[in-house]
Amino acid sequence: MDLARLKRPWLYISILLFLLLLHGCSSLDYNRKPQPTVKEIKEEELDPLIVPETFIIGSTESPQLFNPLYSLDESSSQLEGMLFDGLVTVDEQLRPKPHLAEKIQQSENGLEYTVTIRRGVKFHDGKELTADDVVFTYSIPLSPDYNGERSSDFEMIESIEKLDKYTVKFRLREKDASFLPVTLSYGILPKHLLKNVQVAKLKEHKFNTSQPVGTGPFRFVKWEKNGFVELAANEHYFLGKPRIKSIKYKIVHNQEALYEQLKNGEVHYAPEIELTNVKKIKRLRGLDVQSNISHSYVFIGWNEKNELFQDKKVRQALTMAINRKAIVHKILHRQGKEAHIPETPIASIFTDEIQTLKYNRREAKKLLKEAGWEDTDRDGILDREGKDFSFTLKTNKGNVVREKVALLVQKQLKEIGIDVKTEFWEWEDLIKQISPPNWDYDALILEWSLSKFPNHFDIFHSSQREYGLNFVWWENEQADLLLSKSRKIMDESERKQIYKEIFQIIEDEQPYTVLYYPKEFRALPERLNGYIFHPKNYFYKVHEWSFSES
Repeated sequence: MDLARLKRPWLYISILLFLLLLHGCSSLDYNRKPQPTVKEIKEEELDPLIVPETFIIGSTESPQLFNPLYSLDESSSQLEGMLFDGLVTVDEQLRPKPHLAEKIQQSENGLEYTVTIRRGVKFHDGKELTADDVVFTYSIPLSPDYNGERSSDFEMIESIEKLDKYTVKFRLREKDASFLPVTLSYGILPKHLLKNVQVAKLKEHKFNTSQPVGTGPFRFVKWEKNGFVELAANEHYFLGKPRIKSIKYKIVHNQEALYEQLKNGEVHYAPEIELTNVKKIKRLRGLDVQSNISHSYVFIGWNEKNELFQDKKVRQALTMAINRKAIVHKILHRQGKEAHIPETPIASIFTDEIQTLKYNRREAKKLLKEAGWEDTDRDGILDREGKDFSFTLKTNKGNVVREKVALLVQKQLKEIGIDVKTEFWEWEDLIKQISPPNWDYDALILEWSLSKFPNHFDIFHSSQREYGLNFVWWENEQADLLLSKSRKIMDESERKQIYKEIFQIIEDEQPYTVLYYPKEFRALPERLNGYIFHPKNYFYKVHEWSFSES
């Protein structure tokens, strides 16, 4: 969501969304920058794209709202990056850099941060951003009435104080390694527009859907839900007026329609191209396809509110019955990498020193028998106390790869006597089902687009079950202690060692079956200048983008 956003939303919820979001090869350099793809041009291909008056972005995922304190999905997060600015941003190597902040000073004990804000930064309505807006923004998630899912990113703050018009001081309860890269990166909201809105009502306020105002390079114009979002250049942007005049973020029904619209020039940039379309898009004149391993992973989440999945032997058996290599080879055509832990190789805490569960159907059947599941009525389906082992596996409709994965998992689990029904839902409907207070699912396939700073507290700590991102309702006391401890450790090597323990617990408990790290493909105009492939930001430095005439 970012983290953790589901790439889908939240991922993703892509929750998160996020999202949560969709890419590996046999030999990969995770630190190299992606190189432009060399394409074959065929006679029947279209003429090059003309320089557009409106730059059109195509996505199969619809945003939910535009407020960084409440959004969970990847589409909302990416659009918010053009509407709002944070005190800090991260570069393409995921290193934190001052943004709205001109200077950040940290006390020797690591508990105080004094932030000097840039002068002259203006909101889209012309009002100058000041320390009042910063204090106001951070007071929202600290309020007892806050009902969003991002509270864990702010709970280390003891107080925030305005020192003068352009200076604020944060005091922390304890050291927290995520404070600088994560907490200080949230977009700043306008106090003058929201100060009279009760915090308990802010999540549903019209500001989030029809009147968002930030300081970002583009300002909000219009949103036709499930149609498009229209943005216009912020001529007074503090880093310079964007060269692109307007942007339309267009919601396209599915990947096939996205391909057709790229081909016809109805979409200029598609940041989430599925593997099934890559070869076809590479043949289109005027477009470039760039790729790299995504900073995300695709997983199956087992809802432990469902008694089927409350026994870890069952979750272990499900994982051991799923052939991840077959998924990577048959569906991803090796354009992905098998995964076992919920972190990607690009992260500083990644480790390959975990004892992992291997594909083993015989062992899976043994574990299920130990958990009481046997085929007593000889109908081919395991049962216990007269109840068949049957559940529904959901994912988002229109994501062809995930739909294929769901069908293959259905087939693989049937081979050990488990009846799996698949359901594919529109993204917005799926998010509602899996979000508080519904949790209306048995198991689901989604993707977590991971945070710019490694922090798995939001997803796996038991405190995040009811209102956070732990929507599988997993609880483990030792993992809770280590997740809390990891946030206070400033030394990177020490944090990595703690996470090694955390990942081993997760591997043993299997709240998720982590399937693979997807490869990420983005289609963009060849004549687009200034584009940088950023692992977390589809619109990184969008104010610098421009088109060459030929």
